[in-house]
Amino acid sequence: MVEQLAPHVGIVAACRIAGRSRATHHRRLNPAPPRAKAPRPTPVNALSAVERQAVLELMNRPGYVDLPPAQIYARELDEGRYHCSERTMYRILKEAGQDGERRRQATHPPRTVPELVANGPSEVWSWDITRLAGPAKGIWFHGYVILDIYSRYVVGHTVEAAESAARAEELIREAIDRNGIVPHTVHADRGTSMTSKQVSQMLLDLGVTRSHSRPRVSNDNPFSESQFRTTKYQPDYPERFDSLAHAREWMDVFVSHYNHVHRHSGIGYHTPASVHFGTAELVREQWAATLTVAFEQHPERFNRRPVPPKIPHQAWINDPARRREPQQHSS
Repeated sequence: MVEQLAPHVGIVAACRIAGRSRATHHRRLNPAPPRAKAPRPTPVNALSAVERQAVLELMNRPGYVDLPPAQIYARELDEGRYHCSERTMYRILKEAGQDGERRRQATHPPRTVPELVANGPSEVWSWDITRLAGPAKGIWFHGYVILDIYSRYVVGHTVEAAESAARAEELIREAIDRNGIVPHTVHADRGTSMTSKQVSQMLLDLGVTRSHSRPRVSNDNPFSESQFRTTKYQPDYPERFDSLAHAREWMDVFVSHYNHVHRHSGIGYHTPASVHFGTAELVREQWAATLTVAFEQHPERFNRRPVPPKIPHQAWINDPARRREPQQHSS
């Protein structure tokens, strides 16, 4: 601003208008050349190289190697020994490149990426528990939902007052009995009910492979997370449920609508029930016939012959084929 105003009103007036000191303005236009810092003189009372090495060796002894200098300083005083100040100990560690965390750090082995593929219904199920707001602040109900990832069909659901491994085991058994086919894999995140001994032993007894998401990786369970989002974004989803009975009634109606009416984009806009029970191809043929008639009557309304959406023949969590694809290098 000063540079723009100066040709018209002068430097002094321009600085006053801009609210900037004239000295500051000139100093910014003509900065002083940087001056090399003078080396810090060694204090006359500084430790010698031999003494510094001795202090470093002291701090790296087996009994002290995982302790901070403050602890070492105090313990040495207890023994009637003074080597240097606590701050000097920190400086010696820094010069030796040892100024990081001295305590043993937790190490975790890399978690296996869950890679699941379903080529048809009843092969891979995904389940999770979501919280539903109760009648007052702090009161929550727990909605359990078991989903077939190929068809998106909800094979089992319930709403309970509390999360329980026993109820989770019972619900999975009921879903398997109702479905008539034991799934190959059941996938879940790492909640207490999902990893409970009760549920794990039941799946082991049935010969079902257990799969779990990696810690803090939300997209390892995408089908359940997406289904919960669809649930809570329904126009009639209550801000709060009046009671457990109200929550169960609403969830029963919603799941029926989701399975038999809701058109899912991931399965070619068919209903989950149609894909799960094998009627989707017949429905698609009917759609194709309807589109053919429409095209023959008014071809000018279409850019090309219309076809109904394809039904994906595979569903996956962390597609293994993508991991095996060779890396493409640009030339």
